[in-house]
Amino acid sequence: MLVRPEGQGALLITQQAHAWVSGQLARAWGNGRVDPPEPREQVCLAAEQHDLGMASFDMRPDLDPETGFPVSFMDMPLERHLAVWRVAPRRMLVQDRYAALLVSLHGTALYERREPVPAVRAYLEEQRALQLELATLLGVPDEELERNQRLIWIFDSLSLALLLGWDPFEVGDIRRRGHTLEPWPFRRESLSVRCDARRLRRGAPLSSSTWEAVEIRLSA
Repeated sequence: MLVRPEGQGALLITQQAHAWVSGQLARAWGNGRVDPPEPREQVCLAAEQHDLGMASFDMRPDLDPETGFPVSFMDMPLERHLAVWRVAPRRMLVQDRYAALLVSLHGTALYERREPVPAVRAYLEEQRALQLELATLLGVPDEELERNQRLIWIFDSLSLALLLGWDPFEVGDIRRRGHTLEPWPFRRESLSVRCDARRLRRGAPLSSSTWEAVEIRLSA
C-alpha cells in the first residue's frame, strides 16, 4: 500500500493501482530521443503487473498502530515482503513467461539493495535459478534483459514519485521537476496518468474511507 499523508488523513493507493500507472507510463514511452520498450507488449505487461503479489496484502492490509493507516510497502516486515515477491513471478507465469522473468528480475533488483541476511540470500538464489531457467527457455540475450529490467525500474520509480509527490526526483537519465520530465520520454507532448485511491481520516476505520480518482498530467 502507498500511504500519502495529507492534512488530517491520508491518501491510500494500492500497489496494483500504482503498478497500473507504471503500465500507463510504459505504453506511452518512446520517441525520437528515447527508445520504446521492446518487446513492447511483454515489457508493458510486466510494468503493469509487477506488484501482482501485493494484491492479497492490499485487500486485507495490516494497520500501523501509531497512525491507524495501512502499513506502507516501505515498512512491511521482511518475511511478509519476501513472500509477496516469491509469489509474484509464479503468478505472472500464468500470463506470460517473458513478463514473469522481468517481474522476477525486478524483485531481485530490489533485494540486491538490502542487507544480505540469510532469508534475502535464499530468495536471491531461488529467483536467479528461475531467471536462468526462463531466459534459457526463451533464448533472451543478457543485454536485452538488462535493458528491460532498467525500464521496469524506471516505470516503477516514476510512478511512485508521481503518486507519493517525490519532487524533484531522478531515476536513470530522467529527472522530474513539477509536472515536467527531462528529457521528455513520451510519444506525445503531454500525458495524463490516473488510478483510483481511497481517502481515510486519521483515527477512522478503514471501512469509512472514500474513493476518489487521482489524475496527474505531465507535459514536455
